[in-house]
Amino acid sequence: MNKKLFASLLAGALAVTAVGQNVLNVNTRKLGAPIQPTMYGIFFEDINYAADGGLYGELVKNRSFEFPQHLMGWQAFGCIDVKDDGPFSRCPHYVELSSPGHKDRRTGLTNEGFFGIGVKKDATYRFSVWAKASKGKGAIRVQLIDENTMRERQAFAEETVEITSTEWKKYTAVLKSTQTMKHAKLRIFLKGENSVDLEHISLFPTDTYKNRENGMRRDLAQALEDLHPGIFRFPGGCIVEGTDLDTRYQWKNSVGPVENRPLNQNRWEHTFDYRYFPDYYQSYGLGFFEFFQLSEDIGAEPLPIMNVGMACQYQNWEKESAHVAVGDLQQYIDDCLDLIEFANGPADSKWGKVRADMGHTEPFRLKYIGVGNEQWGPFYYERLEPFVKAIRAKYPNIKIVGSSGPVPEDVPNDTYKFAEGWKAMTRLKADLVDEHYYRDEQWFLSHGLRYDSYDRKGPKVFAGEYACHGKGKKWNHYEAAILEAAFMTGFERNADIVHMTTPAPLFAHVDGWQWRPDQIWYDQTQMFKTVSYYVQQMYATNAGTNVLPLTMPTTEGGKTVNKPVANQEGQNGLFASAAFDQASGEVIVKVANTSQTEQPLQLNIQNMTGATEATTLTLSHRGMNDENSIARPELITPKAGTVAATSEKKQVTISDQLPPMSFRIYRVKK
Repeated sequence: MNKKLFASLLAGALAVTAVGQNVLNVNTRKLGAPIQPTMYGIFFEDINYAADGGLYGELVKNRSFEFPQHLMGWQAFGCIDVKDDGPFSRCPHYVELSSPGHKDRRTGLTNEGFFGIGVKKDATYRFSVWAKASKGKGAIRVQLIDENTMRERQAFAEETVEITSTEWKKYTAVLKSTQTMKHAKLRIFLKGENSVDLEHISLFPTDTYKNRENGMRRDLAQALEDLHPGIFRFPGGCIVEGTDLDTRYQWKNSVGPVENRPLNQNRWEHTFDYRYFPDYYQSYGLGFFEFFQLSEDIGAEPLPIMNVGMACQYQNWEKESAHVAVGDLQQYIDDCLDLIEFANGPADSKWGKVRADMGHTEPFRLKYIGVGNEQWGPFYYERLEPFVKAIRAKYPNIKIVGSSGPVPEDVPNDTYKFAEGWKAMTRLKADLVDEHYYRDEQWFLSHGLRYDSYDRKGPKVFAGEYACHGKGKKWNHYEAAILEAAFMTGFERNADIVHMTTPAPLFAHVDGWQWRPDQIWYDQTQMFKTVSYYVQQMYATNAGTNVLPLTMPTTEGGKTVNKPVANQEGQNGLFASAAFDQASGEVIVKVANTSQTEQPLQLNIQNMTGATEATTLTLSHRGMNDENSIARPELITPKAGTVAATSEKKQVTISDQLPPMSFRIYRVKK
């Protein structure tokens, strides 16, 4: 071939490549805003059986017979009487088991657990009960059973517990399971003729998270730790308010001896009649002490959300009578002040002593408190004001989180008035404003620049609840997770204003959910992490310490303009952000390709030399509607890899091909 012709064709080919390339420039000359340690976190709400039947390790349903139907969850047989003068004032109910009068008859109870009691072969389980015997001597046989077995015997684990006093005492026994089973039951037989009284019948795995007696289910708590969260918001959203104020979450009922924590109705029992669960209550076994302790265990800052004197606004539209009058808020304000003392006060203070008596003499070092969940309008603003004044006066270093309501923008004829909410939070000098958004694919694709124009002088942003709800596809599918990953580049790029983010909800039982999508799903013995979970983990473990400017050059009016990469015109569905990690000396670049085609990428890391490769972590999958499941828990997971880099003239360059609908993180070390 003619040399001139070959050179001409080669030049043309190179030009096409250059034109087709998506060029991203990262400027490392000057570090940008710090990325807060609280940037990526988790939000816990007792929805979808997240506490009892989920994270909380208790396997017995209605263990203290305090459900309105006192034997709900139990099958009683023989001579049983429910009484209400027990040893615990806030949980007074118990059962008396009496002889049926014939040696071949039986008296006892069987508990069904939460959709069954899940046990594993060779694992051990701690049974405990408060009991007394009418004659000072009695006994019960405690069994794990399988009612549907074809084996000769239903029981596959059994122990006898001797009751030795006429006074209430706690008794324990350890059962070793010989089977792995999702739908076992706990059965108790009265042994002998002497009657016994039983209260607070409990069964926990001995292998709980951190091996605590009143502990968390190990695999679920470990999944939280593995997220490396910076902030832990609890105890929920709507349950903070309750359907009415009588059923709001009250933290003071959730501390102290676990046997004496009163039952509370869970608003998610009845909210959706098409997903109705009449046995969904809150035992408060997972209470505020356990929330603070778990925050400490997983390395997250605790963020408790407190009631502002309002019941759920969704269920009480503009009903003044449903809320506490502004002049009568002192009890609710005291709850906030007392909580701060419980968390931070010395061991000899009133509420600090409660914490110390529960085993934590040192303070929890609480820094944040939220007042009100997803509230809006004048009802909220006028009630929040005295809380802010009282907290500022007594605890000036505590940062206060307020709410901008349940929607992320103003729309015509909108009741929620998002902009008005921000103005009110600014006027009241809230430190952070809690924004919530559950939106479809198009919203996430079109709001990559959401925070670039926010006012930097007012409160900071807490994206406290968010998730991509696919249009007609409201489940944990791959496409939604990729769009969440793309949108999150805007959090990082705007780390000067966005200080906290927590997707929602967190947990869901496969047999007992009310709401989806969720981050972590489980049944009685197994769990799986969704693709959205892995997106959060990828961000949290690759956060960096400071923002770095990342732009993409485009031509406008004959001039080159450098723009943030957020699916703007000419950016081919790309979203990107960059950070520097001062601890490791690495540049971290996150890029999401939301287009349906592979995208060529040229990544220029300016003012940097010496790198010959970058490590990568990639989410890529072909089935947009696919999701992980109990049967296929690792169908879609991030994959580690490397990509070559060149170093020349104070610039490291990476050329790569991004798969369609994918998310990739690059780490480059000087």
